[in-house]
Amino acid sequence: MARARSDSPLLFEIVEKPDFSFETKAMAEGLWPVAGMDEAGRGPLAGPVVAAAVILDPANIPDGLDDSKRLNHLQREALFLKILGSALGVSMASVSAEGIDGSNILKASLEAMRRALAGLPIQAKLALADGRDVPPGLLCEGRALIKGDQRSQSIAAASIVAKVMRDRMMCGCGSHHDRYGFEVHMGYATVRHRTAIEAHGPVARLHRASFAPFRLGGAEVAEEEGFAGLE
Repeated sequence: MARARSDSPLLFEIVEKPDFSFETKAMAEGLWPVAGMDEAGRGPLAGPVVAAAVILDPANIPDGLDDSKRLNHLQREALFLKILGSALGVSMASVSAEGIDGSNILKASLEAMRRALAGLPIQAKLALADGRDVPPGLLCEGRALIKGDQRSQSIAAASIVAKVMRDRMMCGCGSHHDRYGFEVHMGYATVRHRTAIEAHGPVARLHRASFAPFRLGGAEVAEEEGFAGLE
């Protein structure tokens, strides 16, 4: 007779940490170098989507690699420097708000990952992409890993690099457009951000015109002289 399942919550939630097992298996298959790819900025109302590709050194993997969303700002910044100082290759790329509006956020995210992979100083033989989709047009074999930033250290490293770089871009936007607070919310739909949009209107080439509330509300995009859109 089967035991009845308990409806009591677990005392301790088991949190999986990324490891190097996917990369080690690929190496055994003759697929090396292996690059991890991830993006940051799919959900915000403003700014680019930024992707990174990272080839870790198997003999020098920084401690503490994890999904960037499970790390705080100081942890990400410290790991960002460790990744840049130890990885065999790091590359970053982005697609601007205009590029997102011209296609859609999924296509823009995949294109940013493709560009990041193409920019690596050494060519990967396998690319591990976070999510359900492999970016089209890769120069090597690609495999998609759902929740890959919580399973693969290479993808986790890419998630950290992408997040840190995008945050720095948005801080720069905050200093240029100081009425919007980009350096605080990084373009996400916070109350402060929505209030600023209502008061001052969206910024051309920075806010994503295809995203609600712009598309649904029919807001006109405000031109601001001297701003060159992010790419």
